[in-house]
Amino acid sequence: MGFCENTWEKARGIKARIVLPESTDARVLHAASKIVKLGLAESVTLLGTPDSVRKIAKEQNIDISRVAIVDHLKSGELESYGQTFYELRKTKGVTLNDAIECIRNPLYFGAMMVRKGAAHGMVAGAVNSTANLLRAALTVVGVREGIKTASSCFVMIVPDSSFGLEGQMVFADCGTVPAPDVHQLADIAIASAETGKCLIGFDPVIAMLSFSTKGSAKHESLLKVIEATEIVKKRRPDLVIDGELQGDAAIVPTVAERKCPGSPVKGRANVLVFPDLNAGNISYKLVQRLAKAEAYGPILQGLAKPVNDLSRGCSVHDIINVAAITVVQTVF
Repeated sequence: MGFCENTWEKARGIKARIVLPESTDARVLHAASKIVKLGLAESVTLLGTPDSVRKIAKEQNIDISRVAIVDHLKSGELESYGQTFYELRKTKGVTLNDAIECIRNPLYFGAMMVRKGAAHGMVAGAVNSTANLLRAALTVVGVREGIKTASSCFVMIVPDSSFGLEGQMVFADCGTVPAPDVHQLADIAIASAETGKCLIGFDPVIAMLSFSTKGSAKHESLLKVIEATEIVKKRRPDLVIDGELQGDAAIVPTVAERKCPGSPVKGRANVLVFPDLNAGNISYKLVQRLAKAEAYGPILQGLAKPVNDLSRGCSVHDIINVAAITVVQTVF
């Protein structure tokens, strides 16, 4: 069973409630209808003016009869959500009126639904930028206990491969944190390990990647990778992790035997943590193209509750897949 099929099967057993705040986009309406019909969520809520949403659906011949539509601007929760937002942000100079005005933005209203438990997760980004979505998620939902950094990863599926779990691996961070410091890099490693366990189901084996393997080169940039590895070992002694490791020493057992014979990773890493966004983004795109790999992401991680981003060029199928991933994340 492939990654998508496995994720859909898991989602069907969870019965989560998902909010899609971008109801002006026909792709989102198509996806909302199919998510419910496929049983990937217990319910899907669209935010917007019901008459406007139904008009788009009728013009596009989309059946949204089983999809809930909430006019957030007329919702009885608007003032309550605004009050909560005010309590969260008043030390930053936000007034109650400012807070209510902010909650009128569907991204913030949807994020507050997730915070309050009215929805289990949110998916957006078909219309809004990643920066705006992240701002709403971080401000309203926040990061989970024990993590101070929201990051992202890609699930990479390399065909006919022995790497990871039948070619399935996690690459991070490839889309969110440009230049992580040592503590952020440790957060990324821990969150990525948990994402791999949640979505793929393997026991994570983490490689902290570099251009050096266990001191084979010397440069001040290596210190961040080495220190982050030690932080993870102290914070999560249950995780298998090593660094600094070159890419081949991380994933090829015969190379690992020569370069780092005492490494607990043993050349069998399934979670690859890159030292910065340059390395991560370049690597996932090269693997995707050169190895004809499937790339699912960026999947947001480290948040208190799941919120996920879409590309503004996404397809209906992309939205459905990201929604299924979000549902699976709700129970981890």
